[in-house]
Order: sequence, then structure tokens, then C-alpha cells
Amino acid sequence: MRKMDMPSSSPLISELPLDLRDKLALERTHLANERTVLAYVRTGMALVVAGFSFINFFRDYLYVWVGVVFVPVGIGITVAGWFRYRAKRVRIKNYLHTPSA
Repeated sequence: MRKMDMPSSSPLISELPLDLRDKLALERTHLANERTVLAYVRTGMALVVAGFSFINFFRDYLYVWVGVVFVPVGIGITVAGWFRYRAKRVRIKNYLHTPSA
């Protein structure tokens, strides 16, 4: 009997194993979270590399300052993405261990 077919007042709902569809949905959610953190890292690295390129290859002060701004912004985006990934990972794990209403 599938979880959705059981009456909602049954105390066994939280003890039932997840359906294959639910397991696959959680796996897709986990993979999407990993793809998102990789996008944050890729964007942060691109900004850091662009910042160092502006600093090293241009002598005009405007470009140097743009490079000086890009480097910490890139590092900040990478760190923010990592914290977001960790928070979402905890939420996904907590969802697995909390009983459904």
C-alpha cells in the first residue's frame, strides 16, 4: 500500500519507508543543491580571475579599482554559496528525519 493511499489519521505514516518516487525526488533535490554550489564557486572564481586580470593587465586606475572590487566580491560570492549549500543540506537531511504531517 502506498503512503498516499493510507488515511491521514494513521500513526504509521511517519514509519513507512519512502516510495521510490520520493527517494528519487530527494536525490534530485540533493543534486540540484550541489549544482547550485558549483555555480556559486564558478561565478566567484570567474570574478577573482577577472579581478586579478584587471589589476595585472591594465594600468588605468579605473580598471585597477574594478579589479580590486572584483576580487573580494568573488570571494564573498563563493563563501555565501558555500554557506547556502550547507544550510540547504541540513534542511534536506532534517526533512528526511522529520515525520510527515
